[in-house]
Amino acid sequence: MTPGPSGHDLLTLALREGGDVIRLRRCTQVACRAAGLTGSPLVRLTTVVSEAGEHLLGSPGLSAHLRLEESDAVMMTVRLRWPGDRRPPATLLAAAGRLLDDSGLGSSSQDGAQELLLAQRTPVPPESLGGLAADVRGRLADGDTAADLIEALRTQNGQLLAALEESQHQQDELQRLNAELEETNAGVMALYAELAGELEETNTGVVALYAELEDKSRQLELADEYKTRFWANVSHELRSPVNSIIALARLLLDPSAEPLSDEQQQQVALVQASGSTLLALVDELLDVAKAESGRLEPHPVDVDLRPLLHQLRGTLRGTARPGVALSIPDHVQQGPLVTDEVMLTRILRNVLSNALKFTLVGSVALDVSEEGSGDGARFVFRVRDTGVGIPAAELERVFEEFYQVQGPHQRGRAGTGLGLPYARRLAELLGGTLTLDSEAGHGTTVTLRLPARLPWPAPQDATTAPVDPAHRPAPPSAPGGPTAPSEATPPGPHSPMPGPNLAGPQSPSPAPVPPVAAGSPAPSRRTDGADSPAAGTPPVVAHVVVVDDDEAFLAVVAPLLRGLAASVTVLSDSSRAVATVESQQPDLVLLDLTMPVADGYRVHRSLAANPRTRHIPVAVLTALEADEVDGSRLPGVRAVLNKSRLTPEDVTAVLAGLPTPPGAARPHAPHPDDT
Repeated sequence: MTPGPSGHDLLTLALREGGDVIRLRRCTQVACRAAGLTGSPLVRLTTVVSEAGEHLLGSPGLSAHLRLEESDAVMMTVRLRWPGDRRPPATLLAAAGRLLDDSGLGSSSQDGAQELLLAQRTPVPPESLGGLAADVRGRLADGDTAADLIEALRTQNGQLLAALEESQHQQDELQRLNAELEETNAGVMALYAELAGELEETNTGVVALYAELEDKSRQLELADEYKTRFWANVSHELRSPVNSIIALARLLLDPSAEPLSDEQQQQVALVQASGSTLLALVDELLDVAKAESGRLEPHPVDVDLRPLLHQLRGTLRGTARPGVALSIPDHVQQGPLVTDEVMLTRILRNVLSNALKFTLVGSVALDVSEEGSGDGARFVFRVRDTGVGIPAAELERVFEEFYQVQGPHQRGRAGTGLGLPYARRLAELLGGTLTLDSEAGHGTTVTLRLPARLPWPAPQDATTAPVDPAHRPAPPSAPGGPTAPSEATPPGPHSPMPGPNLAGPQSPSPAPVPPVAAGSPAPSRRTDGADSPAAGTPPVVAHVVVVDDDEAFLAVVAPLLRGLAASVTVLSDSSRAVATVESQQPDLVLLDLTMPVADGYRVHRSLAANPRTRHIPVAVLTALEADEVDGSRLPGVRAVLNKSRLTPEDVTAVLAGLPTPPGAARPHAPHPDDT
């Protein structure tokens, strides 16, 4: 409400009865029409004025003041004043606020009485306000303000009818809008149903596609598993004939064998070297299969780089071509290096061998540095060569399995293309990276970065620990090339009960003593020391039984044992093993694991359960790697020896501590100084 604006009084009327309210309404209509207010604004103002007068009628001193007032526009106002505390209903005030341009309840500035303002804006310009006020006063004075109630009611009814018509029109419009809204809703629901159907169909397709993808994924996993299993099985199956070839060649070249001509010696040596290369490739293929299947696990230890680098220098120096300088430093560590020593040696040997293989002139140099400190400490090994180099387009492909860069430089250089991929896998297992930088014709730089500390593995449960003290092997010897190792160096001292060698693709280890073709297919045969080349030497033990289904290996191991045992029984039928051992009561049983009918685990379990055989020591001979032997199923086994790396020294170490026949000397593990 706007109190006390400037304006012109048009009419002051005391409201004592209903007729006074009707007269006020009629005067308000006349004044509004004179001011140009018509239609809905006129009806709203007169209706609210009439309602307010009806509600306040009966208040002592109630009066109405009709005015033209000027504020921001010319307003037609009706001010109802009355003394006392009576207040108009809240619904009336709310309706006035909703229908009029200005309204409000306050107090009069003249006598403090309560005042209700009801105002509606007019289209009259402010400059003509004075003339308009005089004109309205004249009309109000000339009009019959005493018109009868019937005329006033007729006018009011007409206004009400107009208001009803307008309300009906609004109701019709509202119904039309509701109908349009219902039609729109129906369209939306139809569209929603259509979209829901399409979404359900799409979901069905997605579920079917997901199921198909899962099926394809399972098929790929099975294919990968079959491939890995195939590699492992083929590798194992190839080992026996390859071991036989190497063993035959070794027996022919043995100084105690019948002499060969120079040409025959050269041919047999070539057979032995080729067999050793093939065996190394088979081992490499098997270890790549292990790496792909996640069965290779690092075993971190504190590594001293000086002996490791010294061994690499000694084993690789002989593989360098004339005119190629090999440089491997004596690095003095500034901090500790905790990693898998065998894996690190394989990586370095592989990379260095590869560099020597493709460097015709110049140098191959290994550089070792240490970076960072604390948890971020790293060892960096860089191998730089001046060889043929690798084209930029081939840099990543050389890490693909079986891939070899084509060119004349490959001529005469054997390899499978597995060396560098395997080296990178080992580097990743050690928590590091293996990168390569090269340019054709300008040499190659291979960088190996390893964390200074590889986390120690969790302690192994005693029930699943490997049988007996199977030790980790010494770091591997040098290969003849990056993917084709050369013959290994002679072994060092063995512990009394050695475990299996864990060497990898370019595996170190003593040169194997593999099988020779069997001389007799009989399932069991017994020989004594009289047939042995060393028959004049006192035997170490009285009797040994060998159980193995590989006739070729039996033909090789029997002569190997004749100088150590007074008699040897070889048995190719494992189903007769328990009965034979029970009847012959040998001093030692050498038992293969992979055999038809009854495998080595079953035979060992039967021997351990038999009171007459449980006291007899058992050693395992197998072509399996250490991580493939289930130690929990071989309790009490004296040792596990790998066929591919079997030496007389290994057998002597196993026999150490066994009962000796009368007149026999106690065996001892060989020492490097023994001749």
